[in-house]
Amino acid sequence: MKRLLLALRLLLALLLAGSAGAVMADANELRAMHAQLREQLRNNSYQRALYIESAETGDTLKGEVYAVLDHSFATLSEALKDPNGWCDILILPFNTKYCHPVTGANGTQLLMRIGRKADQAVNNAYRVDFTLRPVAASADYFESRLNAGKGPLGTHDYRIVLSAVPLDGKRTFMHLSYAYGYGGMGRMAMQGYLSTVGANKVGFSITGRDGSGQPIYTGGVRGAIERNVMRYFLAVDSHLASLSAAPDQQLEKRITTWFDATEKYARQLHEMDRSTYLAMKRGEYERQQAMIE
Repeated sequence: MKRLLLALRLLLALLLAGSAGAVMADANELRAMHAQLREQLRNNSYQRALYIESAETGDTLKGEVYAVLDHSFATLSEALKDPNGWCDILILPFNTKYCHPVTGANGTQLLMRIGRKADQAVNNAYRVDFTLRPVAASADYFESRLNAGKGPLGTHDYRIVLSAVPLDGKRTFMHLSYAYGYGGMGRMAMQGYLSTVGANKVGFSITGRDGSGQPIYTGGVRGAIERNVMRYFLAVDSHLASLSAAPDQQLEKRITTWFDATEKYARQLHEMDRSTYLAMKRGEYERQQAMIE
């Protein structure tokens, strides 16, 4: 029995050491990416330290944001440990109609409804349930992952990964990745969108210059994924900014900060006027406080 206990303890120690080693490797990889992107973060068209890229591989779309946040690592780490904080973030984009965290034997789920950009009843929106999985929350590395197996119109395997390392006492380097897969139905829905209301929409990556020297932005599905990941990034940043306000003022600061931030990139992100958005989100925030089946 003593030998068995000793073996189990040794196995546990090895597993913990392996986990700690993996976390350290992930932290070092993110720091290396910060160094690699130093020039792109310093000189770009975003008016802040930000870099976006996207990819379409087979039936998977992926968008990524790397950015320096003017928030301390401790603020980010503490805020994103809270499932309610994640819902405060995810409700900010136009088409999120509802988000409510539920914790049970299988961990924490974020029960979401995704729909039109305009005001919409929850029951008429698509249900997407994300599993929230904390990966690391050490003194110098944070990572959380959200996964959803099914989404609207045949989309699947949604993955949101947020990781961060401290730069100094006031700044944090963050990586946000957003990806999902799609089948035939999702492809047809996307093609329909891109041939109608999304026909003139673009992303952020510059693919060339026109005859006047103006940038040509990526379009199509890559443009769509870049717009989405940018919206989520601005939602994270706006949530962290709102925490400096009094609790009863944080919602208002969060939604106004997010809308104003998106309007800085109106070519890509403008969808509605400010008063319409603020009124819609105040109502949706109140609605998400209650559990809806």
